[in-house]
Amino acid sequence: MYIEQGRKGKLGMWKYLFPPLGFFGLMILNFLVSLLIGADTETVMQDQIETLGKPLFFLIAVGPFVVFLGALFFWVKIVHQQSITSLTTSRKKIDWKRVFFMFGLMALYICITTYIGYIIAPDDYEINFQLQPFLILAIMALILVPIQTSFEEYFFRGYLMQGLGIATKTKWIPFVITSVTFGLMHIANPEVSKLGPIIMVYYIGTGFFLAIMTLMDEGLELALGFHAANNLVTAMLVTSTWTAFQTDSVLLYTAEPEVNLEILFPVLIIFPAFLFILTKKYKWSGWKDKLFGKIEPELQTEE
Repeated sequence: MYIEQGRKGKLGMWKYLFPPLGFFGLMILNFLVSLLIGADTETVMQDQIETLGKPLFFLIAVGPFVVFLGALFFWVKIVHQQSITSLTTSRKKIDWKRVFFMFGLMALYICITTYIGYIIAPDDYEINFQLQPFLILAIMALILVPIQTSFEEYFFRGYLMQGLGIATKTKWIPFVITSVTFGLMHIANPEVSKLGPIIMVYYIGTGFFLAIMTLMDEGLELALGFHAANNLVTAMLVTSTWTAFQTDSVLLYTAEPEVNLEILFPVLIIFPAFLFILTKKYKWSGWKDKLFGKIEPELQTEE
């Protein structure tokens, strides 16, 4: 069982406190600073881009996750003395086929929906492709974005999921808490100020989708693939002046966003469709126990 993998190391629940306190502390500080400044997020971002340029702005935005992921792996390996494999999956080794399958499925969805959107409303898009800036973006994104998304998965669906599960001896508590906190982590994103609180339904819904995949599949592989594709393909294919990623992408979405059911379309339609495909492919069963069951009693004494 995936959550029980957290026991493959030296326990002591105090050890689980420091990484969340550090990361959430930084997120809360960032949010409070943005509130105190009171400036429009989009305006601030555009000023920074004009000063720094898109490549450097992108590096500053995503680069810290290299440190975050390295620090988390160090803490898991040295303090918990747990292997990265057991943090990743309940299988004997990481199943990279699962990672690439989910990456391909999500990448295909993004490409198809972007193409349809461009065909239906070409005036809403501007062709932004320039070879040299795009190649610089591609190199940076291929290295940094998977690190950024991997940190979020290892932190929320890995470290927190296992820690909360072992502490509460339940599956539903880590299932709910990690999903909601993942969504709330995006509250300072410019999309929230642009679209309003309704976009939080998408972020929290995505958190639940990723948690379901992790618990049903007994590992992070599918979540890692999905998240990497979502951020990487989007950053390279289409961005806008009001999204968190500001890159030299192929397309620039120039229309003003509207709050409508399209925002909820992935949560209501696409994610359930993906879960149906994955259920058939990997023969998932025992949904109630895997999502809401109890964790078996510990087999070793905490330190």
